[in-house]
Amino acid sequence: MTADAVTLAGFALGLAAVAAIAVGWLATGLGLILMSRLADALDGVVARCNGKSDFGGYLDLVLDFAFYGAVPFAFALLDPAANAVAAAGLIAAFYANGATFLGFAALAARRGLATRVRGDKSIYFTTGLAEASETLAVFAAFCLLPDWFAEIAWGFAAVCLWTAFWRIVEARRTFR
Repeated sequence: MTADAVTLAGFALGLAAVAAIAVGWLATGLGLILMSRLADALDGVVARCNGKSDFGGYLDLVLDFAFYGAVPFAFALLDPAANAVAAAGLIAAFYANGATFLGFAALAARRGLATRVRGDKSIYFTTGLAEASETLAVFAAFCLLPDWFAEIAWGFAAVCLWTAFWRIVEARRTFR
């Protein structure tokens, strides 16, 4: 099995989770989210064993971002009246946070900067409050406490925006 195949399988599990959530099967959705994120962790292990590739790192990152946006969208589909605005706010915050993350990585690569803070990665990883583990915890909370989706989503949107703000501050310090 290749790392790319594990990445694609993890994304397929994530899409299945989105479908399950959208129709109200929240426990199934949570189980599929957990399996998806396990595959997301394993693809890196497989890559380190079989040989990493730039495309593999790219594919992993793109599909992670797609998955992160799809889960709040599933909750918007589940109950549009209660969840759509908060889901849109969270997706917008993800977008801003992702832009600061990817922009920093692009400039770091251009300047030849490297870090191993998050392990051996395909691109430069900056740290922040809103990362993969925190996002997984929030997605689990969505599934376990669906009546609190909007409140949790707005709270995590604020955390994502705070992370984006501090990445901008760090970029100003690093790239001036």
